[in-house]
Amino acid sequence: MAIGLTEEHEALAASVRGFAERHVTSESVREAVGSAERGEAPAHPGFWQALAAQGLLGLHLPEEHGGQGYGLLEQAVALEELGRTIAPGAYVPTVLASALIQAGGSDKLKADVLPALADGSRTAAVALPTAGALVDTEGRVSGTVQPVLGAQLADLFVLPLTDGRWAVVEHAEVEHLEALDLTRPLGAVTVRDAEADRILTGVNARELAVVLLGAEACGVAGRALDEAVAYAKLREQFGRPIGQFQGVKHKCGRMLIALERARAAVWDAVRALTEDDEQRGYAVGVAAALAADAAVECAEGNVQVHGGIGYTFEHDAHLLYRRALTLRALLGKASAARAEVAALAVAGVRRPMDIEIPAEALSLRSDVRARVAELAAMEITEQRAAMAAGGWVTPHLPEPWGKAAGPVEQIVIQQELKAAKVRPVPLMIAAWAVPSLVQYGTPEQQERFLPPTLRGEIIWCQLFSEPGAGSDLAGLTTRAERVEGGWSITGQKIWTSLARDAQWGICIARTDPDRPKHDGITYFLVDMSSPGIEIRPLCECTGDAVFNEVFLDGVFVPDDRVVGPVNEGWRVARNTLANERVGLTSSFQLGGDVPKLVALATELGVADDPLVRDGIGRLACDEHAFALLGLRATLKQISGTDPGATANVRKLVAMEHGQQVTEFGFTLLGDEGALTGGWRSDLRRRWTRYLLASRAMTIGGGTTEVNLNVIGERILGLPRDPDPTR
Repeated sequence: MAIGLTEEHEALAASVRGFAERHVTSESVREAVGSAERGEAPAHPGFWQALAAQGLLGLHLPEEHGGQGYGLLEQAVALEELGRTIAPGAYVPTVLASALIQAGGSDKLKADVLPALADGSRTAAVALPTAGALVDTEGRVSGTVQPVLGAQLADLFVLPLTDGRWAVVEHAEVEHLEALDLTRPLGAVTVRDAEADRILTGVNARELAVVLLGAEACGVAGRALDEAVAYAKLREQFGRPIGQFQGVKHKCGRMLIALERARAAVWDAVRALTEDDEQRGYAVGVAAALAADAAVECAEGNVQVHGGIGYTFEHDAHLLYRRALTLRALLGKASAARAEVAALAVAGVRRPMDIEIPAEALSLRSDVRARVAELAAMEITEQRAAMAAGGWVTPHLPEPWGKAAGPVEQIVIQQELKAAKVRPVPLMIAAWAVPSLVQYGTPEQQERFLPPTLRGEIIWCQLFSEPGAGSDLAGLTTRAERVEGGWSITGQKIWTSLARDAQWGICIARTDPDRPKHDGITYFLVDMSSPGIEIRPLCECTGDAVFNEVFLDGVFVPDDRVVGPVNEGWRVARNTLANERVGLTSSFQLGGDVPKLVALATELGVADDPLVRDGIGRLACDEHAFALLGLRATLKQISGTDPGATANVRKLVAMEHGQQVTEFGFTLLGDEGALTGGWRSDLRRRWTRYLLASRAMTIGGGTTEVNLNVIGERILGLPRDPDPTR
């Protein structure tokens, strides 16, 4: 998933990438590097006029000022693509300067300057606030600021003043500075007694820089990841591609996670630029904390995967690394951004994950709202029956069990039910069983089980995992043998939630031991009161017993309780595990969360400690990033485009986040961490219980390590190890 979400953004990205492949070649990049090495004066790259003719310099500017009439989000989409190429030249500083002038310049200044910046006949440079400031003395400005990106290529400078305003200056002295990034020059800009007649007011250069340079950082990170993955598929060591090694898979998986978080944060920062100070500050702060660091992490990972060749000057890996480090330096310390986010989080600020429904769905909302109002007026038993009969519990499923609702209708239904405080039946494990019965169940099975399940009258458990077959269900040993009228199931299941409460269980068992791996498995519906079932609670490290062991000793299951074809139960089970619906439900948390952490730090009197603030800021950024991943996946589904890697990445990020929040809170307790209490005890004692419970978060539903392998193999396309036992 790139920064843009819509089909239009995908088309724009494809167009810019095509342009870059034709014009921003490796030779043009190396030409800029050679010029820098020889100490020659920087020059515009050969593709500059073609870039301007493409309209990319003015994507974000209004047509009246020579632009394309789009906005900063479209410019961010283009910057991400050009960032992949390590494009030399003044593109980024010129775009940033024109954005500042558009935001804070007078009408005359805009008319005088912006058309030339949009058509490439003039170029500009911007000094970020960290570079110093000019002094305004009675309408005359003077001073030196450094480093200024692209200064030697500019004939127009946008420079900060000590009072927070910005001056647009045409005449200045530029001193060359040795730049870490060999493809773009840096300079010191000195202004001597210039007239302060072109002043920008009410602009925040840092916010615009975070958005635009952050978008470029995402492009750098994306290029680094792609290069690392491509090399890992081809480079062989010890007789096989290095991409088969789990360590390489995990390295590349972590790079993808960093990239997706950064893209989400930059996208949200663009959206927030027109919002109030708190919301804008929160979103921009998260982007500032994540984007450049993601570029550095991916660039470092690229060098690491390439090994010695990636460390050589001849390979482009070090150029990506230099660009990433430069972007991080120019955007300022991530710790400062985390401190800003922490201050807002401690003050109770949160970014809402709202979805704007297309205008054409207004009549749909009106209809849904009217029906939901009727549901809200019913007593609970009548309401649950009506919701089950009307498809409101699982609207994504086909009628009559759902409403065959598309993504937009699903969101509208969720929103209206929430607004009316109508709670659908909590299906729990049944949320996995119902789709399989809908798709593979017989009409008799559907009528027997679906209506009461959707009314909340049947509790289900899932009999999948075994002591020797957790994530790898191909290793199932529970067997089902054919007997008169049905099957006899014998085996052991483990980690079974709700087993002591459930009336029915969905169970997979091996029915043909001669077939390999996932073949020869059948999907059964098991009456949990059947003779031969023994349930033993499993006491967890918290002292609670949520999970259970289930022993099946010759448990009879009639033929009419087999779901789907015999020996093809894995296909049915995969439907259970991969059931898709559109939603913004937050990830299940067994530990603490950021609001609880803030409450704990406040209660302990350490919320103002700088180190604690840094931790809160880091975790608040993480929380916001995985919430954004869910929002973006939903918006992609609504727009009809593929959400890509987001679901896998979000699950892993969310689960690790819950652990990290809880572990950080535990460190604040000091010696009180040696004490514990129940879920209803005070927050301090309860926190140790959170910590113990949180260990399950990166195990259940596939461990972190397995999920990283899934990301590496299924999303990034890295090769599987044909002999995983070695």
